[in-house]
Amino acid sequence: MVIENVQPEIDGGSFPIKRIIGEKIKVTADIFADGHDQIRASLLFRKKGKEKWQFSPMNFEGNDRWSGDFTVQGIGIYDYSIEGWVDPLITWLNNIPKRFQAQEKIKVDILSNIPLLERLAQQITLKERKYINQIITRLKEEDKPEKLVAILQDKTLSIIIQENPLKYHKIRYCKKLKVIIDRKKALFSTWYELFPRSCSQEKNQHGTFLDCEKILPDIAKLGFDILYFPPIHPIGKTHRKGKNNSIIAQKGDPGSPWAIGDESGGHMAIHPQLGNLNDFHRLIKKAKEYGIEIALDLAFQCSRDHPYIKIHPEWFRWRADGTIQYAENPPKKYEDIVPFDFETDHWQELWQELKKITFYWIEQGIKIFRVDNPHTKPFLFWEWLIGQVKEKYPEVIFLAEAFTRPKVMYRLAKVGFTQSYTYFSWRNTKNELTEYLNELTNSKIKEYFRPNFWPNTPDILSEYLQSGNRPAFLIRFILAATLSSNYGIYGPVYERFINQAIAGKEEYLYSEKYEIKQWKNEDIKENTRDFISRINQIRRENSAFQMTNNLKFYHVDNDNLICFAKFNNDLSNIILVVINLDPHYTQSGWVQVPLSDMGIETDQPFLAHDLLGGDQYIWKGEYNYVELNPNTLPAHIFKMKKRLKKESDFDYFA
Repeated sequence: MVIENVQPEIDGGSFPIKRIIGEKIKVTADIFADGHDQIRASLLFRKKGKEKWQFSPMNFEGNDRWSGDFTVQGIGIYDYSIEGWVDPLITWLNNIPKRFQAQEKIKVDILSNIPLLERLAQQITLKERKYINQIITRLKEEDKPEKLVAILQDKTLSIIIQENPLKYHKIRYCKKLKVIIDRKKALFSTWYELFPRSCSQEKNQHGTFLDCEKILPDIAKLGFDILYFPPIHPIGKTHRKGKNNSIIAQKGDPGSPWAIGDESGGHMAIHPQLGNLNDFHRLIKKAKEYGIEIALDLAFQCSRDHPYIKIHPEWFRWRADGTIQYAENPPKKYEDIVPFDFETDHWQELWQELKKITFYWIEQGIKIFRVDNPHTKPFLFWEWLIGQVKEKYPEVIFLAEAFTRPKVMYRLAKVGFTQSYTYFSWRNTKNELTEYLNELTNSKIKEYFRPNFWPNTPDILSEYLQSGNRPAFLIRFILAATLSSNYGIYGPVYERFINQAIAGKEEYLYSEKYEIKQWKNEDIKENTRDFISRINQIRRENSAFQMTNNLKFYHVDNDNLICFAKFNNDLSNIILVVINLDPHYTQSGWVQVPLSDMGIETDQPFLAHDLLGGDQYIWKGEYNYVELNPNTLPAHIFKMKKRLKKESDFDYFA
């Protein structure tokens, strides 16, 4: 027996695949043996730490390829493997009709193989054993070949044999593979980022957690279910950055939240102007009432005033002149930030302290973290830390903010990060988007890397948004929200279409990272908020949008138009999306509708209901015309319906 080419299997089983609770885990493998005997196989699975395996039968797909699947209803880490064996009983029963048709004498062959039925009788229930013994008696007493064949083709006998296989030459795959089962939000989430210090409606007033409570109804109405805060800790004063990342801060400049720590505390303290821990607990509770989770930034770095520097100088790098090494990524310099030295001889104590920080905030009620610059810390550290967290809190979600090389990003996903930022911000043309999405959804990457698409962040204002005004913001928003099941926006500036950049850079001018803003609702057009909430409502109401790897691109004869479809698992929800990628001009073209994928005949009329614009179009045939003006609505989001027997009736695809 041979079991090989098992899929999915990441790096020889070194890393787990990822699924969400209730999601089907399909496993395939090449399974074969020498000779002509019938083989069978089962998929084995169990929760990590359990001794007893559960079994799911695998099916023969052809050319020695077998497949099976299993589903679990609990989050955590699960093992899976494969078991294969030769089944002489089924081999014999399959050969009997062939011998009969060849007019061979089958009585002797049947008598020779009755011991197989007797062995079967030893491993089944008393009721089933009585039935098998009756079959054996009838086979011994019967001489007519046609009746012998009929006895062996008995349906009840077939069921007993299938459910109680005889396992000869049984082998098990040499590896126990792993799958991490996460909660649903790991696969389907909608993030809104804001700085809590900018939540006050009072001019020149530092925002508080109580101010944040007041905007929760607006965030909920927009349809976001995760509200993400940059670091909420005290901010250092030494080398504090001023407006526009100036190396000299003026009086009153609040500094960057990522420069963590001052004399009042560090990573387990709250900036005193935001409020206290009770205020934070109250905010978390209030957010839950609106269906919103609070996510925090996990930034393992310090300001020069952080208490750790005095208490644990051994955790940092010191220059030859006795000064501490600040963070830099030449030519960028972060004079206000000091990185930890993960190569210190005291790395074990450092790791334990960072674990303590993480567990502290989990115990305060935070179950989602956006992790700052994880690619600048050791892979082994993240594998250890996330593993420690998942052992006790399997529901925790980690988003990797790693805009770095692809293989580094993928490795972070392998070692445990639940979701990851991507290159989406810099993929603008149809070819760029198609190529990148196919990489993410049609290769092994899809088994462990969950993309989270962000059109902007406090660090990134892309050239596309800088030059495209309102239509560009709408186009990138639709792309992010419909291509990926996880997406987010740096909300206050996105809603207001702010696109002033530092000359020659993809960075915000007057960035909120270095100053407190005062965001007023009257600065946002109501139709903009209606647009955002409509998109999020469409995502919630259509299960096809609640996964990413179900994406298929289709042809449209205009490179400024992109067309793709999303299908849910049972094909009861099929969505066709067409987007104008040009933020300046109306574009039109002929879209190829995937009729065969949708079960529509080429001469059958069907309805394309635009969930975004509200219009309905009766189409017929494979190619249909679209025209999109970016200054009105730059996209169609069609829910496809086909005509029933009655001319006027339409129904969703079954």
